[in-house]
Amino acid sequence: MSRNEHDSRLEQNCALATRLQHSVYEPPAGFGAVQPATWRASTVLFADVAALRSRDWRRKDGYTYGLHGTPTTFMLEQRLAEIEGACHALLCPSGLSAITLVDLALLEHGDAVLVPANGYGPGVEFAQRMLASWGIDAHLYDPLDVDSAARLITPRTRLLWLEAPGSVSMEMPDLRGLVELARAHGLRTAIDNTWAAGIALRPFELGIDISIQALTKYQSGGADVLMGAVMCRDDALHERLTLAHMRLGLGVGGDDASLVLRGLSTLALRYAAHDAAARRVAQWLQTQPQVRRVLHPALPDSPGHAHWARDCSAAAGLFSFTFAPEVTPARVDAFVDALQLFGIGYSWGGPRSLAVPYAIDAMRGAAWVDGSPLVRLAIGLEDADDLIADLAQALAVLSA
Repeated sequence: MSRNEHDSRLEQNCALATRLQHSVYEPPAGFGAVQPATWRASTVLFADVAALRSRDWRRKDGYTYGLHGTPTTFMLEQRLAEIEGACHALLCPSGLSAITLVDLALLEHGDAVLVPANGYGPGVEFAQRMLASWGIDAHLYDPLDVDSAARLITPRTRLLWLEAPGSVSMEMPDLRGLVELARAHGLRTAIDNTWAAGIALRPFELGIDISIQALTKYQSGGADVLMGAVMCRDDALHERLTLAHMRLGLGVGGDDASLVLRGLSTLALRYAAHDAAARRVAQWLQTQPQVRRVLHPALPDSPGHAHWARDCSAAAGLFSFTFAPEVTPARVDAFVDALQLFGIGYSWGGPRSLAVPYAIDAMRGAAWVDGSPLVRLAIGLEDADDLIADLAQALAVLSA
């Protein structure tokens, strides 16, 4: 029976309830739009049983099930890989789930992993708590000291995590030295490259094996999507990650993928704007008597600045600054509360500027940034002069 005969029979013989589930309309080819279509699916239909049995979900030359990908998610993965300089990408529901996917794909009972002591808190906690409960040891190393990582490597070590720069305290590690160390010991390397967004740092050119990003941040740009991605170049490594991705049931919806695809169109422009404004604000803060230190990788006195200058082409809109140790946490909180243009909230990369106070000594010990009270700023897309004026009036409240 031809397609036309099938459609005619459907129109003539079936009840309305049936016809509503079996549309005979097929859109003509040739429609073009700036933004790609949004495909939503759990079930994917096959032309016949032979097609169902022959299609391999691990390959992206066809579709099998919504969790394994749609045209929308495949397009997003391809574009992310192009931006990062990867060959493969996998979408995850969040940046944290991208981190855990790498851990669970590459580590087994009895293995060990090295994690930077200034890494993303939930990722560090997953390693220390969840992985440890499964018989996988997690050891923290000083990201500014390659030898501290070298001293922790044992025959059980399989994976070395990197983060550039460190979460909250913003140190830029010696990525080249750490990658060389990992290669010498046959370790895989994975980096949380969210801060760089695939723009400021090219991890695969440094020999890093895996790059993860929280697409929640700059790729989305709207502060309204949770998503992550895991990217690599090696086919065998991608196969291992893909199998773990399937077994864990990770996937994202078409609507969220479309929002990130839309955000990619302006990613480079927004990243440059965040970068320029953040540098202006950071440089101004350096001149303020109440501020002890500004932790921005592009500033010469920021920890690891030489590594940033060597390996990076830009900087993001995220940085931290500290007050004198005698400034009490209550006064720091009052400063943040006095800000009018900065929202108080986690995450970053969206259009609005944010401020969050952190007890960095409680997080990582008093040795980090001298135990001084710390505030992290995420500079949004507001006018930099307005943000500086807002910080000035809040510093006046702090002084009073």
